[in-house]
Amino acid sequence: MMGRSFRSSLILVAALFLACPLFAADPPATADGDPLIQLLTSKGVITRDEAKTINGVPTSQQRDRLLTLLRDKGVISSDELSSLTAPAASTQVAKALVASTTPVVPAAAPAAIPPQETKPKGPVVVSAVAPMRVLPVDPPVKDGLIPGFKVGPVKVTPFGFIKATAVHDTSSPNGDDFPFPGIFLNSSSLFSTGPTTNSSFHIKARSTRLGSNFEWPDMSPKLTLTGKVEMDFEGNFSEVDNADISSIRNPGPRLRLAYVRADYAASEKSDVFFEAGQDWTLFGSTALPNILETTFLGAFSGDIWERAPQFRFGLVQKLGGSRNVKLSPEFALMMPSTGQIYKLNNTLGGFEAQIGEGERQGADSGRPELEARAVLQFQLDKAPGVAPAQLLWSGYEARRTAITTSGNLASSSTLPPDVLTQYPAGFTNSSNLYGNQLGVQLPTRWFTLVASAYRGADMRFMLAGQLNTFYTDTEGLFNVQTVQTVDNVGVAGAQQLGCTVRILANNTCTSSGGVWQIARQRPVGAFGGFVNLGLPLSRWFNADPKGHNAGWQLYLHAGKDQVVHRDIQKALGIGCTSADAATACNGGIPLSQSRFTAVTLYYKLNSWATFAFEQSQYKTLATPDVGGLYTIAGKPSNSWKDNRTEFGPIFSF
Repeated sequence: MMGRSFRSSLILVAALFLACPLFAADPPATADGDPLIQLLTSKGVITRDEAKTINGVPTSQQRDRLLTLLRDKGVISSDELSSLTAPAASTQVAKALVASTTPVVPAAAPAAIPPQETKPKGPVVVSAVAPMRVLPVDPPVKDGLIPGFKVGPVKVTPFGFIKATAVHDTSSPNGDDFPFPGIFLNSSSLFSTGPTTNSSFHIKARSTRLGSNFEWPDMSPKLTLTGKVEMDFEGNFSEVDNADISSIRNPGPRLRLAYVRADYAASEKSDVFFEAGQDWTLFGSTALPNILETTFLGAFSGDIWERAPQFRFGLVQKLGGSRNVKLSPEFALMMPSTGQIYKLNNTLGGFEAQIGEGERQGADSGRPELEARAVLQFQLDKAPGVAPAQLLWSGYEARRTAITTSGNLASSSTLPPDVLTQYPAGFTNSSNLYGNQLGVQLPTRWFTLVASAYRGADMRFMLAGQLNTFYTDTEGLFNVQTVQTVDNVGVAGAQQLGCTVRILANNTCTSSGGVWQIARQRPVGAFGGFVNLGLPLSRWFNADPKGHNAGWQLYLHAGKDQVVHRDIQKALGIGCTSADAATACNGGIPLSQSRFTAVTLYYKLNSWATFAFEQSQYKTLATPDVGGLYTIAGKPSNSWKDNRTEFGPIFSF
């Protein structure tokens, strides 16, 4: 026992001698080295090579070299190293290294203590109402996408929401689970609700939406490649044997968005980009209301929007200043499309009209639809949690062309023979589509105002103009003839032509001194817009931004879509007829305007769960010239309205 105690005391004295700066005189290192280093070597704490390295430096440096080595081996921690290297810690060194002669076993490296996760500080104030922006101005940030997973080097981040709502309509003759303008396509009578107002109740989940954002790598630090795919279940219901009567629960999946985008940072202030695929249209879609009913989203009631295939080019220019001003002009080549015209007889559109007229007549023009927009973005209110404001203009111009072949002319048994003689190869007929929109999005800490106003013609594809497209103008023509335009799809429209002079008895147009002239097709004009006011109730009442009452928002909405009265009169043949008064101008739908008002209340439980309630009214007025168009619950009326109540949860991810 005495031997071990003496040996321990000797080691302790040696350690104190080594640690105390009073006795460190920097003699050359001896060949045998320091006894403490020899002891640690014999016990396996350090190797002989490590001991030689320590002994090879001046004595005054040996302690620091030894402590650093022990730290690297995990015998002592970094904190212990700091305390032992302090000037007043010389005695602690000996205690830490040789407190006893108990064999020293090399200690395993201590388990790495995971760094404490620094939780981001929560918001200090409830955010103001953020406007919907499906076409944001700010370009994507390179490597800014946080991937949910990767497909090779490609980052993929899924997103979406599950939405289920219960809906009650006081009048829904179409039987749809979304509001439609007052033309009852699916009812037994075009403008009658039957003996009641025809109320309905639906529960739907097909507004559920799924999608993914993508980012591709590139070696250039200035090039950012991104994309998006998005779908919902707003397609038509399937017709299959295993779900015949229950087809109502089988809505079809539908493509919403599918595009890729390349952004090039030309400078610190300039970003140029190119996008290809299906995205929201530049015309109309920049300013959208925040409402619960998104299947039609205020269509034909003051809100204009679409999604369409496109090639899009743009610039984002930072102008700077205290308001962080940005200017973004954009231009796009779009898929040319026009809405089919409804025939107020046994042919009410459908697939033939959708493809034969809606798609074919746009594509048959042989040119793209042209769209453009310019957005000025700036920080109107500098309070925290307030999005930047936007002033915008957008516009579009397109052309539709209907083709009548010689076969269409030859197949008609009622046409005079000189029609085919004058048009041996058939003929074409065209009209223009165009529109302009002005909009504002003005977020502040107290309210957010979104407003849009538009005017144009043949705007049915853009969900305006009360379902009207164009009308056939027969003025100045005699003996008007009608030709059905038929292709592989089916009926693609009807064309009319007439003689420029009155045809003499038993004569043809040409033998009477005239020629057959195609009746011109003219677009029906329309105008309208909406105002959407968002009120951040939780912010008004200083709610806790981390609490369950931080997400109360109220929206007030009013919108209107209206046709130009002069155009719809002519389209209905009112004051517009052929020179012989035998054939009126035609092609219009006797609706004057549709109005939409709504109150929407959102309660956001947390970042993922929201509950919404919406009370709205959809109202359609007939053109005054046709008075008493509707029969509502057995009574004549010149208007139809639907009071709609909708409620449900939305869970996002």
